[in-house]
Amino acid sequence: MKKLIILFVIVGCAGLMAQEPYRVGTTAANFLEVGVGAAGNAMGDASVAVTSDLMSVYWNPAGLAFMDRSEAHFIQQPYIADINMQFAGVGLVLPNIATLAMAVTHMGYGDNMPVTTLEYPEGTGEKFGVDDYAFTLSIGRKLVQWFSFGVSGKFVSSQIWHCKANAMAVDLGAVVNTSFFSFSGQREDGMRIGMSISNYGTSMSYDGIDLLSSIDISPNEDGNYADVSGKFNPSAWELPLIFRLGIGLRHSFGSRHTLVLAVDALHPNNNSEYLNAGAEYLMKLPGMGNFFLRGGYKGIGMAESIFGPTFGAGFVLTPMPSIALKFDFAYRSMTLLGNAYTYGFGVMF
Repeated sequence: MKKLIILFVIVGCAGLMAQEPYRVGTTAANFLEVGVGAAGNAMGDASVAVTSDLMSVYWNPAGLAFMDRSEAHFIQQPYIADINMQFAGVGLVLPNIATLAMAVTHMGYGDNMPVTTLEYPEGTGEKFGVDDYAFTLSIGRKLVQWFSFGVSGKFVSSQIWHCKANAMAVDLGAVVNTSFFSFSGQREDGMRIGMSISNYGTSMSYDGIDLLSSIDISPNEDGNYADVSGKFNPSAWELPLIFRLGIGLRHSFGSRHTLVLAVDALHPNNNSEYLNAGAEYLMKLPGMGNFFLRGGYKGIGMAESIFGPTFGAGFVLTPMPSIALKFDFAYRSMTLLGNAYTYGFGVMF
């Protein structure tokens, strides 16, 4: 376990030494950078250390180990420019073994965009669509009570009209409970440290019939082959690799009120380093469930950041002892690009 923690720190510190120029716009499948989940979005995407539900599939697979109950979750995330994102997943808690999770994430950019060419700049009458998918299988397990480890395997697919690109990737994560700042002296009440590496995998290169084109290999000569079948050969692009290192503090005020504070430091391979910060207030409602208020700020210190403050709320209702219902909402400010929202619904069983 010590070697694993040291490995995470070495990889993270090596990445944090990166200098300008930043590689903005040099990766594919950038929908993998968009935070998934209303609770995490409302906290400014500061979740790598404090995540402990099914959404750990995205933030940090090690957080799955802290799930108390199995859960199914569906998320709708209307994004900017009429782009829509959906998430559906299920996590199964296997007591004293591990937590297994399966999920699919979809980003849809529209299905009725007109096809234009140099000859027909107003459109050919055809329509095309663009869709991105990520299929994820995750496992999180507590190796000891204060340390958990998780791993996810991903199949990433992107399609633009008749062209497709695929990639395989893995996520690695770890969570350590410490006794620092613990009022009770117990690790469960102390500072939590979380680390994750997301989207480490193969490159993506598009291929399909849309890349075919007729060419004249000798345009100045007559009588040769005027329409030779040619094909564009797009370059391969890396996935958006992200290293996250975060801390979380949790303090209870009596038996009904809890405050969580979280800060994440991120190093992506296609932008500058930056911080995310967030807070969550929990109030237990006897006989009903739990009520949450959340807030945060995303992109602190990022070069030319488009992000800003975030807010949200949530409920966990317990109509029956064996079933709980989750409802979450998040608002995110994206300055000139407008605002984005997240709606989540889950069932715990």
